[in-house]
Amino acid sequence: MNKKKFIVPLVLLLGIAVYFVFYHKDKTLKFVPKDADAIVLIDVKKLTRQYISSFITHPSQWSGNKNKSGNKISLQDSGMKIPDFLQIFHIKNSKFSDWYSVIELKDQQKFLAYLKQQKFINKGKNTFQKNLIFIKIDEGRCILGTSNLAFVNIDRQLSQSSEKDNFNSDSFIHNALGSISFISGDRTRNFSIELNEDDIEIKNESSSEEFASIISKLEQKISFLEMELDAQNIKKYVQFFDKSISDSSQINYLKATAELEQVNDTIVSYGYDDNFNEVEKKTYQKITQPNYVIDLQSLNSEKTWKYFQDKKWINAQNQFTIIPFQPNFIEKNKAGFKIKSTRKPLQSSSNLKENYIFVKNSNLLLSSFSTLGSTEKKIISNLDYIFYGNKGMEYYIKLKAKKGDLPLILR
Repeated sequence: MNKKKFIVPLVLLLGIAVYFVFYHKDKTLKFVPKDADAIVLIDVKKLTRQYISSFITHPSQWSGNKNKSGNKISLQDSGMKIPDFLQIFHIKNSKFSDWYSVIELKDQQKFLAYLKQQKFINKGKNTFQKNLIFIKIDEGRCILGTSNLAFVNIDRQLSQSSEKDNFNSDSFIHNALGSISFISGDRTRNFSIELNEDDIEIKNESSSEEFASIISKLEQKISFLEMELDAQNIKKYVQFFDKSISDSSQINYLKATAELEQVNDTIVSYGYDDNFNEVEKKTYQKITQPNYVIDLQSLNSEKTWKYFQDKKWINAQNQFTIIPFQPNFIEKNKAGFKIKSTRKPLQSSSNLKENYIFVKNSNLLLSSFSTLGSTEKKIISNLDYIFYGNKGMEYYIKLKAKKGDLPLILR
């Protein structure tokens, strides 16, 4: 019998299987509510292909994790249905930090066992919590979020939605590993997400080369924070907190430099001795505080100063109280204002005349996050810097990891 008669159909069937497993995707987004104003999509199948490609080219990982417990439930066996597109969304008028996702369940009992293994606390009524992650199980699906405030609203919308209400992934993601999209009425702004060897890039149509020279200059600095923003960028950031601030304050330029330092903090308490006399007790602890200098320029300095005073952001000692790291001092100058920390004043760095935010990791940073778990601490410790840049309509964000033996996807 001719072996070629078997080889050709076998190769064809293998090709079809590879296509459906790694490339064919359901592009219908069934789990995004209509009142979402921001959507993050992750192409799970493209992520899988990228993982397999990296895994194959790094033989050191082929032996697997020898310390892995045989009783530990993996994510693949957790009872969740792995989607073609992971859909994460933000609800309009909710807190900036509140993000949600909905996942279908194949086996609810397996999923409950997985939550127990991950040490989620059962809060009753099919709701669970671990640190800042909340989960609600209902009708063969689970809602995950960094808050539980919108669970009822999301559940109601999904129950009442029909196929005509569903979004399509082609409206948000185009040949990228992921995307983040901002929706305002009929307008949608899409930004691609790419996972590289040792960094993550988020951008619209811009090229990373356009911001490479800025990053190169900033990498030479030792500061924890370097920031320079014009009026348009200030307005974009301030509106997350109070949309009226940027217009009312008349601020049209911001330049900031900050460094971290570990200092001794004195805690004073009072007790009583054996004779019931009040005794002062002092204890000391090390805390991390920033030293900083902030330059502000205004279209109308007098109006801005009055606005700060009306908001009670300037006290009798001319301290800018909206900054929680005290003490500091604010003073007027020809261009606007300068705010300096008084414990260890810094000098302003040179202006690059660009729009950017650059945060460089510091060994002192982790000491400020004592409540974080080991996983979160590991992520922060492996981070080298975060960069945001803007040129006209071009936006670019880079999360750079420290150099390692493995690419990010395998770490």
